Amino acid sequence: MNQLRITEAATRSILEQAEYYRQNAGSELADRWEASVDHAVRSLLKMPERGAPCRFALPELATLRWVPISGFPRHLIFFRFDQAESVVLIVQVLYGARDLEVLIGNAQ
Repeated sequence: MNQLRITEAATRSILEQAEYYRQNAGSELADRWEASVDHAVRSLLKMPERGAPCRFALPELATLRWVPISGFPRHLIFFRFDQAESVVLIVQVLYGARDLEVLIGNAQ
């Protein structure tokens, strides 16, 4: 089975989005967000080579892939899969209409 690692930036993004939903739309949406993120991450552990490659200009981001979060299609999980180590690294979870390359590049 593949191992999972999540960066502090990704953890913070997930928790901040849950808190935003909790305060602005209620616990039901926040709970649905957390369950959807959990489901997406678990699916990456089973099928880590899925997802679309990112097309960022920064060379350090060349190996990143992304998948949408079911029920929240504008939110994306950015990850790397190290096949040799059998590790899925969740790099960031972001709303797709932002300057993704800058946000992810700054978190590296």
